[in-house]
Amino acid sequence: MRRILVCEAQVPFVHGGAEIHVRELVRELCAHGYLAELVSVPFKWYPKEEILPHAAAWRLLDLSESNGHPIDLVIASKFPSYFVRHPNKVVWLIHQYRAAYELCGTVYSDFSHVEQDVGLRDTLIRLDTEMLGECRAIFANARNTAQRVEKFNGLKAEALYHPPRLAPRLRPGEYGNYVLSVGRIESVKRVDLIVDAMVHVDPGIRLVIAGDGTQRANVERAAADAGVADRTTFLGAVDDDALVDLYANALGVVYPPFDEDFGYVTLEAFLARKPVITCIDSGGPNEFVIDGVNGSSVEPVPDALA
Repeated sequence: MRRILVCEAQVPFVHGGAEIHVRELVRELCAHGYLAELVSVPFKWYPKEEILPHAAAWRLLDLSESNGHPIDLVIASKFPSYFVRHPNKVVWLIHQYRAAYELCGTVYSDFSHVEQDVGLRDTLIRLDTEMLGECRAIFANARNTAQRVEKFNGLKAEALYHPPRLAPRLRPGEYGNYVLSVGRIESVKRVDLIVDAMVHVDPGIRLVIAGDGTQRANVERAAADAGVADRTTFLGAVDDDALVDLYANALGVVYPPFDEDFGYVTLEAFLARKPVITCIDSGGPNEFVIDGVNGSSVEPVPDALA
């Protein structure tokens, strides 16, 4: 039986699309007759000086064998798991260290143009190019992610799409009186933009937010300041049964992240027969949303989103 290790850099107590991706991969490999396990190493990205030591920790790992048995294949995922050493290493890239790449120069990155930051960014890109170059194959979770690898690292990556974990369960239901936002509440996900857009939406339409994150309190304040708190429901993290029902009965799904890698939300919404409103700079969702057909792709401003 072939032995396969799937590698992830795990931020403790954070569970999003990347975590679902690797766990579903392990589950499917086992279901298809492979002996597969997940290798997780905690990752801390702040202060920035911690990034290279955490990458070095992965480089110190030799996963060529375990307990005297050879490991046939290693599948890396996001930064810096692909720094691991193995003669038969491939990567299904979820994302690199985004703050040093496409987010650099935006409000979503803590990298500036000071000499220290520029030097660290150059080092990260150089090391990424070397470590990804070791891989026997580079796959990406979406075309957007693959294009970044080619732009910044000069390497070819093949987009390898996969269905959401909830695909077998998602179903259409009623078209209710609420629009749905699903996912972590973080700055780059721009949930605050949805809240601001609610000012311009018919008063009979509510906003339901399923998810949690570091920016939840700020978004709750934004809803109060905008005068839409009475039409905005923050559910926090919900279980699968609740999420399936929320998708089924939503009027539509709003998903406006900034330059998202892939994003399960778009496909989950479509499987529930719901249109998706996204933004022209949202990245991955625009690989699936056809404006005016299965949703809308608009400027990232509240009145356009409304």
